[in-house]
Amino acid sequence: MSIPHGFVIALDRHTRVVDGGRALLGGFPTRLLRLAPRARPLLSDRTLRVTDRASAVLADRLLEFGIANPVIEALPPCPDPRYTVVIPVRDRARQLDRLLAAIGTEHQVIVVDDASHRPEEVAAVAAKHGARLVALLTNLGPAGARNAGLGQVTTPYVVFADSDVVLTPDTIRTLLKHFADPRVAMVVPRIVGLPTDAPANWIGRYEEVRSSLDLGRNPAAVRPGTPVSWASTACVVARVDALKDGFDETMRVGEDVDLCWRLIENGWRVRYEPAVEAAHEHRLRLDDWFLRKAVYGTGAGPLARRHPDFIAPAVFAPWSAVLMVALLAQRRWSVPIAGAVLGVTAVRIARKLDGTEHPYRLALRLTSNGAASALSQTSALLTRHWWPLTALGCTLSGRVRRAAAVAALTDVALEYRTDKTALDPVRYGVARRLDDLAYGGGVWLSAVKERSTKALRPCIVRPRRRVSSGRSRP
Repeated sequence: MSIPHGFVIALDRHTRVVDGGRALLGGFPTRLLRLAPRARPLLSDRTLRVTDRASAVLADRLLEFGIANPVIEALPPCPDPRYTVVIPVRDRARQLDRLLAAIGTEHQVIVVDDASHRPEEVAAVAAKHGARLVALLTNLGPAGARNAGLGQVTTPYVVFADSDVVLTPDTIRTLLKHFADPRVAMVVPRIVGLPTDAPANWIGRYEEVRSSLDLGRNPAAVRPGTPVSWASTACVVARVDALKDGFDETMRVGEDVDLCWRLIENGWRVRYEPAVEAAHEHRLRLDDWFLRKAVYGTGAGPLARRHPDFIAPAVFAPWSAVLMVALLAQRRWSVPIAGAVLGVTAVRIARKLDGTEHPYRLALRLTSNGAASALSQTSALLTRHWWPLTALGCTLSGRVRRAAAVAALTDVALEYRTDKTALDPVRYGVARRLDDLAYGGGVWLSAVKERSTKALRPCIVRPRRRVSSGRSRP
């Protein structure tokens, strides 16, 4: 099956049109895609509409490489929009009532009571809204509860929604448009904070801009090693026949990431669509919030065992790894070595871009972007994934103290400017560091439990995987 006529895609905001429209530079990892002569006119103002086999082949390739994204407003409606909503819940009758009221009664709804302490309250809410109730006698966790509901679904699509989420039928109808692409298995909206009448405390204001479930403002293909490397199933629309056995019921955390990565491994696409949103009731108590962040971290160990190629906390090219080692060494030779690495890398990339206009200008831009990414990932390693080692190193070495201080302060300064939060810089910085402490602590606990450091080890990729060249011949 191919992408149907009428499907519209637009180049990703990071994709550059080079050589007067003869090539595209973008994607993850970055690649130069040279367009065949008959493929060039198919792109108009960075947009492509599928009208024939040639445009369908080109659109499929651009989506696969992460060079372009579907234009949700221009996509045709889903030809078979039948779906069933599955809601796993344990207690939380008030939140369930709010969600069911927002969903409406046009489509089937299955409420899976995961052995609530007060099952009668959940049953009453489900009956009030005409939802089908599946009551579990034993608590199975989110994965098992979702699977219990999935087993009752007879429609082509299923919507998984956590009880503390609020969404509307319009949200689901919009996400369903993505399934015009026959390779799309799952689509997730942007998860934002649920507005409340009471003013948010400082943790709430931090969560409004730095929630672990919020994947950002830009559409993307979900793929390990990219800016959107996983997707939460707090709210998700999925193709039932792609899910097979569903979630791994042995996982109490990280089961959504595992499902997402298994789908990708099996050749399916997973899309992130921020044009529509689902509101999530964030945790506002400091102890509850901190514990939840740590729990998220504990999923790293089981995920590392199941997906060892996807779990790396940082991904470096050999040259960027050398660059970071040189800078962290803080020796007299550090700056000259770093400069030499950047220079040699720019020349090597320029040679791979040979035949394009201004190859050295493009190479300098790519090298700068790669260096910035390496610095950002190193900062995250020092302050988040490796913070126990960083703390130990700070007691022994002034260089480690300087590196940690620069990493922590620079991270807060850059992220605070980007997030544009109403929270003051001091409390934002405290919340940012507590976030890292909790998550990183969870990762270390899972590593100890699994007796493996896989989730803590960066990945070094070979150069040919970082900047590659291809030709599109639709």
